[in-house]
Amino acid sequence: MRAVHFGAGNIGRGFVGLILHRAGYEVTFVDVNPELIGMLRTADAYQVREVGPEARIHTVTGFTGIDSSADPEAAARAVAEADVVTCAVGPTVLRFIAPVIRAGLALREGAPVTVMACENAIGASDTLRAHVLEGAEQLAGRAVFANTAVDRIIPPQDPHGLDVVVEDFFEWSIDRTPFGGDEPPIADALFVDDLEPSIERKLFTVNTGHATTAYAGWAAGIGTIAEALEQPEIRAAVEAVLADTSALLVEKHGFDPGAHAAYVARAIARFENPALPDTCERIGRQPLRKLSRHERFVEPAAQLVEQGKPADALVAAFGTALGFDAPDDEQAVELQRLLGSLDAEAFVAQVTELPAGHPLVPQLVDEVRAAQRR
Repeated sequence: MRAVHFGAGNIGRGFVGLILHRAGYEVTFVDVNPELIGMLRTADAYQVREVGPEARIHTVTGFTGIDSSADPEAAARAVAEADVVTCAVGPTVLRFIAPVIRAGLALREGAPVTVMACENAIGASDTLRAHVLEGAEQLAGRAVFANTAVDRIIPPQDPHGLDVVVEDFFEWSIDRTPFGGDEPPIADALFVDDLEPSIERKLFTVNTGHATTAYAGWAAGIGTIAEALEQPEIRAAVEAVLADTSALLVEKHGFDPGAHAAYVARAIARFENPALPDTCERIGRQPLRKLSRHERFVEPAAQLVEQGKPADALVAAFGTALGFDAPDDEQAVELQRLLGSLDAEAFVAQVTELPAGHPLVPQLVDEVRAAQRR
């Protein structure tokens, strides 16, 4: 069996690539980093070291690499011959890998290929499908696009090696409905009939909690996520945010309250893992995406207020995020420019895309005004 994975970074090698290897696939990593691809093409193996209570070391073999910027035709041929195509490139990059996948589908013969975007975003495979089939709807029958929910914390690594250190926890949930009972063999993945509960539980717990910690830590001048959670006021803010999202998730999806509380506690413990040091700056990067309509703050807050319920902690976290001004992050720079150039109503409309009459808008406008006064 053959798999193609776009994005040969830490998540690609330490999560998706590892799981595909364990399922018996030969993995071709596609990336635009020539140094990384060169290492993958010449190495026989790399190691994934899990740290935590269930620490293990995995050795990954049977892989190669293609630099899609230097040889897009080779990348397209790999897609044409694959059984599974995955990606972990970031939601904003999906449109850039779409042309290569489209070219691969045009070359493809035989059974449709499974395509799955493994991103921290709702409906990422649907987004990728729209990009791939733009102007090429005739290729729709050559691929099955399935949405997924992925969860594994991987801190920054040595950029000059292939080995990866990861936490010992992971989840990869896949919507089984597009497959019509013929799911691809991936033993470590969980195929589910309804993906929304898995996606929202992860996004509104792990991602919301992680980002809340990062922005509060940045505001306090704290370097790492673990150090931020040592501060009682930051920990209280994170717990309050996750109480907001828990109230939404338990009622909406029927989660057992005790089991969900354990999931929240496990998430916070994962952030604190001393073997996985991560920085507030790295977790806070791309703030404009994280403050957008269907992301980790606005989406759960909007759902709560639409039901007439409070979302005060989520709104406060949104306000804290407005102070993220990391000079090396493009979106952080743009965030600060927008705060300085737009009035509060225009800022909320542009960044969150909420309609003017939405009941959450007045609270967000207040937070923007407060940030503009600081």
